[in-house]
Amino acid sequence: MAASFRWILQLHRDVPKAARFYSEGLDFTTNVCTLRWAELQSGSLKLALMHSQLEQVTQKGYSSLLSFTVTDINSTVTKLIALGAELDGPIKYEVHGKVAAMRCLDGHVLGLYEPV
Repeated sequence: MAASFRWILQLHRDVPKAARFYSEGLDFTTNVCTLRWAELQSGSLKLALMHSQLEQVTQKGYSSLLSFTVTDINSTVTKLIALGAELDGPIKYEVHGKVAAMRCLDGHVLGLYEPV
């Protein structure tokens, strides 16, 4: 039997703040949230957040990149900025749709895509 995918794990210094970011900014469902662990879900994708005190977690480099298809990139960017994210360059208007990169909590980066 082949292995089955369980979840993607990100390390964060403030797990509840990170869980709120994904829940309110991208409408993830929060299955579990404690000070040290959270599990969120969007469809069949599960995102696990684990507490870490390591300084590498708060780096300004590209720690992880998660890409999401959204229905309205402008409102999603606005929500994420209100929750502490920053645009990593301008929203680009490509022939296939709009794309944006958001630098988020603890150095993680989100790619957003709104198809035409």
